[in-house]
Amino acid sequence: MLSKTKGYTKEQHKWILARSLLKMAANNAVLNRLEQKGAEADQVIEYLKQQVALLKEKAILQASLREEKKLRVENAKLKKEIEVLKQELIQAEIRNGVKQISVPPSEIPSTSAISEGFSQPAPAPRMPSGPKDQPKRASEEKKKEKTEKKAGQKEKKQQTAASDDSKPVDVSRLDLRIGCIITAKKHPDADTLYVEEVDVGEANPRTVVSGLVKHVPLEEMQKRVAVFLCNLKPVKMRGVVSQAMLMCASTPEKVEILIPPSGAVPGDRITFEGITGEPEKELNPKKKIWEQIQPDLHTNDQCVATYKGVPFEVKGKGVCRAPTMANCGIK
Repeated sequence: MLSKTKGYTKEQHKWILARSLLKMAANNAVLNRLEQKGAEADQVIEYLKQQVALLKEKAILQASLREEKKLRVENAKLKKEIEVLKQELIQAEIRNGVKQISVPPSEIPSTSAISEGFSQPAPAPRMPSGPKDQPKRASEEKKKEKTEKKAGQKEKKQQTAASDDSKPVDVSRLDLRIGCIITAKKHPDADTLYVEEVDVGEANPRTVVSGLVKHVPLEEMQKRVAVFLCNLKPVKMRGVVSQAMLMCASTPEKVEILIPPSGAVPGDRITFEGITGEPEKELNPKKKIWEQIQPDLHTNDQCVATYKGVPFEVKGKGVCRAPTMANCGIK
């Protein structure tokens, strides 16, 4: 620099030095802008990757739902065909003179009676009843069938009640399943409630009422995969019957819907390692089973949903968790 400026005045030296400093500052500003643009590009790429992963998951879910609907339609067609064939068989038997008579269970011979048939005298043949006796006999047989049916139902209820009392009150009695919200809309008569149609892996969707209007935007409820408790007794909420409960991490200030593992589909069961047992068909509200189990449902410090520390799990697919809420209750 000195060799090039030799012979310049002192003021000219100062001016050349200032111009060099300005060039260096401009270059640094360009470099900073390039670094900032690079960081923004990385963020955009990461966001696009996440969106691609979500689109893949949605595509897999939609494909499985389409296949399931197709199978349901085929199943319904087969049932109709079987019913038609049954009716044709009955009509053919009637045309051939075969009477359609239901045999009471009490008249079916037991195996012990058949095995003793050689040692006991054969009963006297019954004389065919005349046309006048047939309606009376049919009426008596129907009354007998009804009495036996009622007695059987009563005994079955007593046995079920006894077996229910012997079961431990734990999370195995809950029917927790993966479900997909097909549609969601605001309750016509309640500002804080949503009304959802939910596919839980059954022939028909269930109606579910959830008090999430203040916590979750309506657009985020659509096509959402979540965890549902499916064996509570249906209850009417402002005129709409709710047939299940959407499970959420919850505090008085905040509520978050639990997120199932990737790949979970409607109908998948939630299991708990080391805890076995079949869920009840419907929880008896008088026995307060849900109220006894619910206090032991929490998210842990990693936001994983648990029962007494055991994670909510979909076998082979992973665990359920809250988006951000750790160490809080689930209901």
